[in-house]
Amino acid sequence: MSSKRLFQSVAEQIASLIDEGAFPPGTRLPGERELAERLGVSRVTIREAEIALQAVGRLEIKTGSGVYVSEARPAQDGALPKASAFEVTEARLLVESEAAALAAHNITEEGVARLAELIEQMRTGDHDEANEADELFHRTIAEASNNAALVHTIKTLWRMREDLPEVKATYEAVCVDDAESRTAEHRAVFDAIKGGDAAGARAAMREHFHRLINAMLDATERMALEEVHQRASESRERFLVASRMH
Repeated sequence: MSSKRLFQSVAEQIASLIDEGAFPPGTRLPGERELAERLGVSRVTIREAEIALQAVGRLEIKTGSGVYVSEARPAQDGALPKASAFEVTEARLLVESEAAALAAHNITEEGVARLAELIEQMRTGDHDEANEADELFHRTIAEASNNAALVHTIKTLWRMREDLPEVKATYEAVCVDDAESRTAEHRAVFDAIKGGDAAGARAAMREHFHRLINAMLDATERMALEEVHQRASESRERFLVASRMH
């Protein structure tokens, strides 16, 4: 086993011991000599493994003090960051507009036909079917860009749209009564991509997201007002109950 592979293997062993509770968060690891004897490797390999674990946030090396297990577990690969619906939509605007421009150059006849089917599904389907068609429409455009990095990024942004509760709630608040606008905007994107108009596809996709952001602002204001009214109603009820008791 090479030196590089050996320290990686030792790093995995130390990480497993941490996960199993042998070294709880915040505690100091045993010294290099003790760990080297315990794991049957050299002190140099232990040191390399500890540096590798520090790089990924599992350990904290304090000069003159020792090596400590990090208090907070780093995010798992693939974990979604905390973000607002506005941040997700802003990112989608930036990324998906460029994907649409690339798709205008690269889309196949099959891709064009698929987009046309999905627009029809958005127009005639129920709420759930329309949302599914919406997602597939954007994913089809991403795939038509022929850029694997863009495809991955757009899929991740859709995960954030669906899996982050606050983001999902905001989208649901603005996507209930906008079927006509949403279909028209997707049609504009489709027409530009079908015609090979990269600039037009980019502009149409940006316009789609600008309208969505404005709708989110309106929905956020409406929900805030509803919350204020609900609190006022609850306070009024408490006051009336208390006044009757005196």
